[in-house]
Amino acid sequence: MHPLSLSALSSCASTLQRSAIVNAYVTNELPIALAGLLANIGPNGVKSSGAYPGIVIASPSMSDPDYLYTWTRDSSLVFKALVDRLIAGGGSAVSISSLIDMFVTAEANIQQVTNPSGNVTMGGLGEPKFMINEAAFTGAWGRPQRDGPALRATTLITYANWLLQQDNASYVTSVLWPIVQLDLDYVGSSWNLSTYDLWEEVYALSFFTSAVQHRALREGSALATTLGHSDLAANYAFQADHLLCFLQSFWNSTSGYVVANPGVQRSGIDANTVLASIHTFDVDAGCDATTYQPCSDKALANLKVYVDSFRRVYTINSVIPENEAIATGRYFEDAYQGGNPWYLTTFAVAEQLYDALIVWAKLGYMNVTDVSLDFFRMFDVSVSTGTYTTSSSTYGTLMRAIQAFADGFIAINANYTPTDGSLAEQYSRTNGTPVSAKDLTWSYASALTAFAALEGQAPVTWGAQALLVPSTCYSPVSVTFNVNATTVFGENIYLAGSIPALSNWDASTAILMSSANYPIWSTTVSLPADSPIQYKYIRKDVGSVIWESDPNNAFTTVASDSQTLEDLWR
Repeated sequence: MHPLSLSALSSCASTLQRSAIVNAYVTNELPIALAGLLANIGPNGVKSSGAYPGIVIASPSMSDPDYLYTWTRDSSLVFKALVDRLIAGGGSAVSISSLIDMFVTAEANIQQVTNPSGNVTMGGLGEPKFMINEAAFTGAWGRPQRDGPALRATTLITYANWLLQQDNASYVTSVLWPIVQLDLDYVGSSWNLSTYDLWEEVYALSFFTSAVQHRALREGSALATTLGHSDLAANYAFQADHLLCFLQSFWNSTSGYVVANPGVQRSGIDANTVLASIHTFDVDAGCDATTYQPCSDKALANLKVYVDSFRRVYTINSVIPENEAIATGRYFEDAYQGGNPWYLTTFAVAEQLYDALIVWAKLGYMNVTDVSLDFFRMFDVSVSTGTYTTSSSTYGTLMRAIQAFADGFIAINANYTPTDGSLAEQYSRTNGTPVSAKDLTWSYASALTAFAALEGQAPVTWGAQALLVPSTCYSPVSVTFNVNATTVFGENIYLAGSIPALSNWDASTAILMSSANYPIWSTTVSLPADSPIQYKYIRKDVGSVIWESDPNNAFTTVASDSQTLEDLWR
């Protein structure tokens, strides 16, 4: 693990002309974004509203929408930006390090809080949000969300590796590793289970979740090896290999994009996939397509499909010519808060493009394949498949055009940023006025990471280089289990069965089912294809565990695609 030396990249980056609008915006907005982010972190952030030390509030907004909570996902992404900034040497190392240590303490506390998803050893790590005093949020919500533990692990692993370089092994082993191990154990045992995705709307499989889980397990295996935990390292690597196989199933080769949530009744074209690419960026992996690196042919093809899906959706995009930067949102079918562009998704497009430019500059060439050809023809209609090196005029033409395209997305956000530099969650699709939650912490973090990429700064590597998809892959099918079961207050329904993905009949690790459509309890699990499986439902509360009556339920999974089982508790 090491920060990228920028000397080799700067010479190339300096030859790419940056627009005056972008220069002015970044100069003005960068300190505002950093201050806005820090203002939302307790206990001393000026807008943190009494949050406990190290707690990140999503936003000070308390109504329409109420975001005065702390989300594991958002908090981890925010602190990953701060850890990267610490490692890169930006800002005050002492103040940032102190704040990170507060975050570590807060997350260690939150891991132990019993909540509606369970407790620390039985599902509770998948709880998405908490009160800002570290208490459980007990209202109805989309749970579990399985990206949070992976993202928290990645943030703490990145910090741990830097501390080891500073000869601070004692803090890593005594404080950080216990937190990281809990998260990695959770990820390793639940990566093939359904989840609410990062937008908290879809209960299915999620590309973003799977991608960040793969990264966490991969770098977690390396850290476990460094700390002498060889058995754990082997298990994490084994699960990461399975996940790498699984990630390949999200690619839709017919339509040329990554399907964010397979099986969900919408297009699957989603910022989920762009965010996955930038948050699993590893400059040493080059343009690897198996991990969907930002400059890979699949990630570039996907980016074009995603961006183009918004060209006719928002009024503010309607006058912008084809192939120029536009405002983007979560997904084009979105209706939340009116279904508007988001600052963080538009920044994410720019960041993926800047990441790609960093790698091409490092490699000294770019490859155009059949998969990515349409992307590159946005900038040069005469380009054909092949390899273009620095000695080629086409290489220079494409680099300059893609730089300008990336800058365009920064300029779009600049155009809709208020004069005070504050970043809300969204801006109006009709007139660009900021809407929804004010001072969204994730918006500020996304500005910081996009600006860092613009400057040619890559985060530390995490082990994606030269990974190979195993020759024998886990071949999953998506199976939804629905059971009609009436419960009393405090009871939940769980699922267990005859294979590891169903906990091997272990009631203590059984899968908590969702009661969103009560009395139907539901969960979707990724299971081996064409395999005989037995299972039962379990009724659990604080003091008892009650299994369904005999015999076991039994079925054989389909050979491909998905299936749904409808049961009645007995």
